[in-house]
Amino acid sequence: MKLFILLGMIGWWQIVVILVVVLLLFGGKKIPELMKGVGRGIKEFKDGVNPKEEDEKKKKDEDSEEKK
Repeated sequence: MKLFILLGMIGWWQIVVILVVVLLLFGGKKIPELMKGVGRGIKEFKDGVNPKEEDEKKKKDEDSEEKK
């Protein structure tokens, strides 16, 4: 519960400080790689939560290949 209160109190300048610290720790070259990994993780999570959409896409692809 306290975590949610603290997150509500973070201002824009604290976010800037956090971003600067991340930049100093990882460097400019590693940040795109980190973000790519985060994006993949989010995509895999969404696919895991909604597997129906993935199955429907596979079925459509298989049906279109069979028609050819």
